Amino acid sequence: MENLRVGVVGVGYLGRFHARIFAEMPGVELVGVADIDPGAAEVIGTLHGCSWFTDPGALIGKVEAVSIVVPTSAHREVALPYLEAGIHMMLEKPVAGSLADARAIVEAAERCGVTLQVGHVERYNAGIMALADRVQSPRFIEAHRLGTFVERATDVDVVTDLMIHDIDIVLSLVDSKIRRVAAMGLPVLTDHVDIANARIEFENGAVANVTASRVSNKKFRRIRVFGPDCYQALNFIDQRIDVVSTGKIPEGQRFPEIVTEQIQIESRQPLDAELADFIGVVRDGRAPLVSGQDGLAALEVAFQVQQAIQASLG
Repeated sequence: MENLRVGVVGVGYLGRFHARIFAEMPGVELVGVADIDPGAAEVIGTLHGCSWFTDPGALIGKVEAVSIVVPTSAHREVALPYLEAGIHMMLEKPVAGSLADARAIVEAAERCGVTLQVGHVERYNAGIMALADRVQSPRFIEAHRLGTFVERATDVDVVTDLMIHDIDIVLSLVDSKIRRVAAMGLPVLTDHVDIANARIEFENGAVANVTASRVSNKKFRRIRVFGPDCYQALNFIDQRIDVVSTGKIPEGQRFPEIVTEQIQIESRQPLDAELADFIGVVRDGRAPLVSGQDGLAALEVAFQVQQAIQASLG
């Protein structure tokens, strides 16, 4: 089997990891990288022994698949020419900065018959994958994604920076349309909302309560899922699932025992898993774990959250 020819457009903080992973991946040839910053493009291209360019479209005609890791505001401009050229795409989240741009990207991929995978990397978190395999008919989900302040990504609010990860996870776990979204949030250090909470109600009665902050004093990431017969909680950092369920009713007692279990998950690097799966999707022609439609759905809910926050702020 010939090596799959891939490229990376955008080799800043995150894109350089895409380039490294592809350069080291068996069965893949990193043909080239592109970045409007010539210094960044040259450094990463030289490091991995591949071509480098300053024109974001320079890899068209040279690659079969591409990672787009440019600022969200440039997604439509950069992505559409690749999709229209029939090049399979790994597009970092969120899909775009507006719903119109996001829909244009998703529609182009579908029209051109190419793979569009969206980089909601937390879906490849080993703990989330294990939790998704175990969860059945969730009734209530509570997610917290709290982090300390860093200057990167402060051009967007905490909803599209952090909360959208958990929105995507919730949508993947609950098989129902959304009935109502309520939210509130506040700017703390930036001109954008830095801490937010959203309550998402589904037509089947399920409810999700999602909190995100980038101004906390420590990193804390957890999701708890309550179902008809058990409660499961994943600690993202420790990669451990705590399960609480009801057991047998002891003889002479009215109520069943409470049974607890801890499941330790074998940790792995989600980005490595995500990009390896992208290559597999392209080779096998199967549907990606996070499709363009999935990314669009998460973005639509994120915008509903933003609108609810703005309404709450008056």
